[in-house]
Amino acid sequence: MSKPSTAPLRLAVITGSVREGRFGPTVTSWFAQEAREHGGFEVDVVDLAEHPLPLVMPGWGGEADPETVRHQRELSRRLAEADAFVVVTPEYNHSFPASLKNGIDWFREEWQAKPVGLVSYGGQSGGIRAAEQLRQVFAEMHALTVRDALSFHNAWDVFGQDGRPKDAEGSARAAKGLLGQLDWWAEALREARERRPYGA
Repeated sequence: MSKPSTAPLRLAVITGSVREGRFGPTVTSWFAQEAREHGGFEVDVVDLAEHPLPLVMPGWGGEADPETVRHQRELSRRLAEADAFVVVTPEYNHSFPASLKNGIDWFREEWQAKPVGLVSYGGQSGGIRAAEQLRQVFAEMHALTVRDALSFHNAWDVFGQDGRPKDAEGSARAAKGLLGQLDWWAEALREARERRPYGA
C-alpha cells in the first residue's frame, strides 16, 4: 500500500455567478484570502466567467467546437487537481444561477469523493435557499457538502469599500469553522481515494 500523500491540500474557490456587475468576486476574493491565511490549503480561484461553456452540450460521442474544448479541458484540469471546493453563489429566484449548474453539469469525475463548502450571498435570505439546493446537486455528483456554511444577508451592506466584511472578526470565525471541516474531509477523502480509487 502506498503512503498517503504529503502534498498540500488544494482548494478550488469557485465564483458561480457570471452576471455583469456581480458581487461574487468580492465574496470570493475575501474567502480565498481567509483560506490562504488558514494555512491548510493551496488556493486556486476559479471564475466561471473566464471559462464560458455553452448550455447546448454535444450529444453522446459528439465533439464540441475547439474553443469550448479548450475551456472544458482547462476547467477540468483545475477541478481534478482540487482536493476540496468552496462554491460562492448568489440566489436568483430562490435558487442558484444557471451558470453554476451548467458549470457543474459539464463535469463528473472531477467532483467525486471530494468535500464541498458553500458560501452564499443575497438579500434578506442571504442565498440560503440556493445553498440548500446545491447540497442535492452535489450529492448526485458523488461529492460531500460539509455541514457548516456561510451566508451573507444583504451582502452589499455587509461588505465595506475595502472588499471585506464589516464584521471582520465574526466573518473570519465562521470561515475558519468551514475551512476546518473542509480540511478534515479533504485529507480523509484524499487518503481514501489513494488507497482505493472511487468508483461511482
